[in-house]
Amino acid sequence: MIYTKRENLRRYLGMSSSLDTAIHHLLSTDLSQLHKGRNDIDGDQTFVNRFDYQTMPQEQAIWEGHAKYADMHVLLSGHEKIGVTNAAALKETARKPEEDFIGYEGDVQVWFHMTTEDILIVFPEDVHMVKVMDGESTLVEKACYKFKV
Repeated sequence: MIYTKRENLRRYLGMSSSLDTAIHHLLSTDLSQLHKGRNDIDGDQTFVNRFDYQTMPQEQAIWEGHAKYADMHVLLSGHEKIGVTNAAALKETARKPEEDFIGYEGDVQVWFHMTTEDILIVFPEDVHMVKVMDGESTLVEKACYKFKV
């Protein structure tokens, strides 16, 4: 996993071509112009999902993992906490291969506080719990880049 500030993102260029595509897109695009839903960048190799939600108490949030894609979380507004735990420390509860979704249950190992300046990149071993309140509930506008690994 990578947790960094937007200003340091170029440091991670060269790790994979699909991550490079996502980083270049993020750094060269006005994300407020993305339409809600899926926005293609490089077909199924790299795309970005744009959505909004209200943050919630941890008890209402769910774990999600992926087998084929890594995620790069970018907040356009609001703030939240994202919990991350290694997949080996959790119990798998659901699998939807057509959606690249794996559900889990278990405890959060690490919390990341997300603002519009923060970037969190999670790989398939990094199961994550998003939409969690960091203090009070707030509206989050988000772009989540998906890139094949």
